[in-house]
Amino acid sequence: MQRRKFLLWGGAGIGTLGLALVAGWWRVDGPGAPTSVDQRPMALSDMAFRLTDHRGNMVGPETLIGRPSMVFFGFTYCPDVCPTTLSDITSWLDGMGEAADRLNTVFITVDPARDTLDAMAEYIGYFHPTVRGWTGQPEEIARAAEGFRVTYERVPTDSGDYTMNHTASVFLFDAAGRYVTNVDYHESRETALPKIRRAMGE
Repeated sequence: MQRRKFLLWGGAGIGTLGLALVAGWWRVDGPGAPTSVDQRPMALSDMAFRLTDHRGNMVGPETLIGRPSMVFFGFTYCPDVCPTTLSDITSWLDGMGEAADRLNTVFITVDPARDTLDAMAEYIGYFHPTVRGWTGQPEEIARAAEGFRVTYERVPTDSGDYTMNHTASVFLFDAAGRYVTNVDYHESRETALPKIRRAMGE
């Protein structure tokens, strides 16, 4: 009898715990989760900024519409995150073969004071040949960052110089300029490539 009561109470407890877990999932990660639309990048067609690519051409969000796009913000003086991410991007593009040519791949600086056209051209030369570097006036960089929901800030260093803190995600858009998803810093190639192919409609 005692054992039966124990099993009944134990079963009820497990059932309650299960319901609580389901309810928590529903509110945090599931269909009942609040949508943070303000944190998602805008559609490219809703953005407005004017920058210059490393070849001296004027570019903007409309430059990216018509082909799927992969966009990353960073700076050439970055000691680790940026070169690591651009190396990852190069690996992903290498893994795509000729399909990489159908993708806009853009590196936008958050440090326009130091990242001149020449600096950008030299820097991206170390990575996949399809990568394009964009720079411009600080106010235009700020407008671009706002559209992509990117944050960045200048941080003084002990040497009297400065570095930049910034969002480290890689943003993926489809050919119509709609945001699809992002690839997080240090995300594996095994999960990144399917995301890129999804943005490309494959």
